[in-house]
Amino acid sequence: MSRLLHLNGPPGIGKSTLARRYVADHPGVLNCDIDVLRTLIGGWESDFAAAGGLIRPAALAMIEAYLAHGHDVVLPQMLTNPTELARFEASATAAGAQLVERFLMDTPAASAARFHRRGTDAGTGTGTGTDDPWHDQVRSIVAANGGDEALARSHEALERLLTQRPDAVVIESVEGDVEETYAAVLESLGQRRR
Repeated sequence: MSRLLHLNGPPGIGKSTLARRYVADHPGVLNCDIDVLRTLIGGWESDFAAAGGLIRPAALAMIEAYLAHGHDVVLPQMLTNPTELARFEASATAAGAQLVERFLMDTPAASAARFHRRGTDAGTGTGTGTDDPWHDQVRSIVAANGGDEALARSHEALERLLTQRPDAVVIESVEGDVEETYAAVLESLGQRRR
């Protein structure tokens, strides 16, 4: 049975990094990073939310089609709304696949600090050049919605969602150690590093 591996968690926790790491070790697995897909829509920089609304149905269709052909998909996406999450679960179910949920978490304060350091050299504020192109838009959205208070609300929403998802597994995301976090994800899936 194919699986939709949903990596959930707060912004900047390492979802996209771990998804890329996972598919590098698992040939044939699709990394359906909706934020990457969003950048394929003209004008995404000026209306990030609208681009997300446009690409979400296409992402759901792509996920369902890929799963239906017997291949796994990894989805690195923060989802805090149970109704939105149900849409992805329905796509997996319609394809005869299993939804596997992993929540990458840290403390609220550490998660916020990591978000602010994302894409900088050791938190100094100097870009590494490897920052994903949508990070600036996410930073702007977070700032416009209350900054650290918005990040705290997201963290609380994820914790509430966890209480409704009995099969979800929480993985401690270790800052600065992708390999340790990746190993914990693999172990939770009954896999070993290749």
